[in-house]
Amino acid sequence: MSHSPDDLVLVERHQDVLTLTLNRPDQFNAMSEDMLDALQVQLDACRDDAALRAVVLAARGRAFCAGHDLKQMRTHEGDADYYRELFTRCGRVMQALVACPVPVIARVHGTATAAGCQLVASCDLAVAADSARFAVSGINVGLFCSTPAVALTRNVPLKNAFEMLVTGQFISAARAVDTGLVNHVVPDDQLDVAVAGLVDTIVAKSPVAVRIGKAMLYRQLNMPLSQAYEYAAGVMTENMLTDDVSEGIDAFMQKRAPRFTGK
Repeated sequence: MSHSPDDLVLVERHQDVLTLTLNRPDQFNAMSEDMLDALQVQLDACRDDAALRAVVLAARGRAFCAGHDLKQMRTHEGDADYYRELFTRCGRVMQALVACPVPVIARVHGTATAAGCQLVASCDLAVAADSARFAVSGINVGLFCSTPAVALTRNVPLKNAFEMLVTGQFISAARAVDTGLVNHVVPDDQLDVAVAGLVDTIVAKSPVAVRIGKAMLYRQLNMPLSQAYEYAAGVMTENMLTDDVSEGIDAFMQKRAPRFTGK
C-alpha cells in the first residue's frame, strides 16, 4: 500500500484494481482541502492508466465520510471567494469520479453525510453495510446541500432527494438501496466479500467494452432521445469492431469462457 501526500488517501493496487481509502478516521473522514486535493491527484492519474480495470473508494474508521470539514470552513467566515473555490474544488472531484474511465465502486460503512453522501452518489456503483446511514444534513446548520443535491438528484427520485435535503434526516442502508442511492446492502461482516465479488464480476468482462460503455452511458444522459440513439449506434458500431467482441461471440458459440484482451 502506498500513501498520498500526508497520508490522507491510502492507495493500494492489487493487479488491475485500485483501492483509494479515505484516511482521516479521527475526523470521520471529513473532506479537508488537502483531502480533496489528494483525491483529485489519484483520480486524475486514473485517466492515463491503461491497465486499470476498477476503482474502489473506501474509508478508515467509524464513518465513510462526514462531508466537508466544518471546522476548517469556519476559519474562513465571510470569505465568499474561499467558499466558492472550495465547493468548485469539491465539484471537480465528483466529476473526476464520473470521468474516471473505469467503474468506481463506493464501499460504504458507518455514516455518509452531506458531501460524503455526494461521494457515494457520484460513484458508479455502491455497496453498503447494513448498518450504514446516509444524510444530506447541511440544512440542520442552516445550509442547504446544493452541491450534494446535484449528485443526489441524478441517482434518487426527486421527491426522495428533496425530503432528504430539506429534513436532513438519515435514511437507512435498506432505504438507500430502495431509492437507488446504493446497489447492494449486505451484513457488515460481508462488506468486503460483496465488494470483491462485484469487482471480480466487472474485471471478468471485456476491458474495452466496460470503458466504452461507461463513457457512453454518461455522455448520452442529457441528449435528446433521437440524438442519444444516433450517438449510441456509432459507439456500438465501434465496439462491434473490437477483437474482444469477436472473441466473445466465438466463445459463446463454442460454449467456452471468453479470453478478453482489451483490444
